[in-house]
This record gives sequence, C-alpha cells and structure tokens, in this order.
Amino acid sequence: MSKSAITITVKLFAAYQEAYGVSEIVLEFPDGTPVSAVRDRFITEHPELAKWRDITRFGVNLIFVEPDTALKDGDEVVLIPPVSGG
Repeated sequence: MSKSAITITVKLFAAYQEAYGVSEIVLEFPDGTPVSAVRDRFITEHPELAKWRDITRFGVNLIFVEPDTALKDGDEVVLIPPVSGG
C-alpha cells in the first residue's frame, strides 16, 4: 500500500532563503516523511547548504521539533540555520 502525498509549506530563512531567493516554498512528500528530509532535499538541490546540515533546527507549526518528527498534510515547516548578528 503506497503512502499518500502530503503538501507542506516551508518558510525559508537566512542561508536557505538566499539559496532559493524566496521566503516560502510549497512541497509534496510522502505521508509520514521526517522533517529532516526537507533539509536533505534542499541540500540535494543546493549543495552549498550542506554546511548547515548538522546545525539546522526544525520547527513544525511554530514548535521546535526533533529531526525525525513525521510530517502531516498541511504542516508549516521552518528550517532555522544559525543566524549571526552584525
């Protein structure tokens, strides 16, 4: 039995926003995909983001979550790389 697709909205900040040139992107994934797969997809599309792989934090629906948190249809995801002031 194949998993159904879900649609999520990803808010982009800092390095992720610079890589894509937009502040928000809508993506489809299989139901139950872990939130870390969003980051991994971005790194595949923009390899320069790989340096943020281990230090990016994840938010789903305004709550910080662990990388293995499963996504559900309609979730709003935030990838939060470290932000330096200056």
